[in-house]
Amino acid sequence: MSQGSQQSEPFYDVNRTYEDNYEEGPFGAFAEALRRDADVAPGDGAAGDAARTPADSFLGVPVNLAFGIPAGPLLNSRFTTAAFRMGFDLATYKTVRSRAWGCNPFPNVLAVHPKSADGSLTPGSPELDEGVLADTNYERPISISNSFGVPSQDPDLWQPDMFRAIEAAGPGQLLVPGFQGSRVEGMSEEEYIADHATTARLVKETGAKVMVMNTSCPNEGHNVLLCHNPLLVGRIAEAVKKEIGDTPLMVKLAYIPDDAALELMVKSTVGRGTVQGFSTINTISAKLVDANGDQALPGKGRERSGVCGNAIRGAGLDMVSRLAAIRDRLGLEFAINGVGGVVTPADYAAYKRAGADSVMSATGAMWDAELAHRIKATIGE
Repeated sequence: MSQGSQQSEPFYDVNRTYEDNYEEGPFGAFAEALRRDADVAPGDGAAGDAARTPADSFLGVPVNLAFGIPAGPLLNSRFTTAAFRMGFDLATYKTVRSRAWGCNPFPNVLAVHPKSADGSLTPGSPELDEGVLADTNYERPISISNSFGVPSQDPDLWQPDMFRAIEAAGPGQLLVPGFQGSRVEGMSEEEYIADHATTARLVKETGAKVMVMNTSCPNEGHNVLLCHNPLLVGRIAEAVKKEIGDTPLMVKLAYIPDDAALELMVKSTVGRGTVQGFSTINTISAKLVDANGDQALPGKGRERSGVCGNAIRGAGLDMVSRLAAIRDRLGLEFAINGVGGVVTPADYAAYKRAGADSVMSATGAMWDAELAHRIKATIGE
């Protein structure tokens, strides 16, 4: 199958607002999966491959294959249920907060076109600050902007919906809730830490078997990442763990270029028994410009955006291999979830070789609803 023939209508419609996607999505093959699911009586196989014995695991929970979709494009239980039905055995419920939080203005997604021959972006490259072309020409290999601002529904809405999402998982499948704290004006550091713990407790109340804490989006202000402060992440993880007990906790990381800082992150969390794994990476921050060199995304504070998809695969693989080396050197046990630029079965295999225990795809899965099935078809070959 050629790369072009794999393209399908994205299950998140980039030409609609976030709010429209939340209310009306998913689209494409994911929508068809939900329609098929509605036509199947309970117990008649709607939940997937019930005859298969889970052969893999994610944070100690048995799953068919530790491959799925990370936090971001699965906005609610309709999206996560469709992902399960399309064979993604890990479905991450989009990051939730302790309060309602609005989305950045539309558009949120643009196609991104790095100058390199292979379409990659390298951390530290001058291009990231000089400007990367972004437009509406979505072509393979696909890279896109991710400029949402981590929106969230109020807990009164997302808690019952998350419960439904958990219940919809088929045999060997797992709903992975994402959450984060919310820093608001005037909030002290202690209050910020407490907000993480409160949100984690709200997630646990839904019956979540595992959870992922987001430290890699600009939740500390524009383009400032919590994961760049390992000691604070360590304090937050300790407070969260007191709320969730033995529920496994994974921390979502951005690209961290300094090995010493990455090792400090591991020691401040895994080393203290509060964190059981890391998920990395979600985006690389870049200045995005249109064909005239002007700001591509409208609005104050949006000169830069996270870029995801094909462009960040090299950086994602680098982070996974460095984490795996730290794991071996320190003799610590923790899971590594490889994310970033997984658009083909070969990309999945590359992450596994780099040391990932599980792998997820957001952009690739959005444009290729059959990606999980294609990866499963290659297992054992």
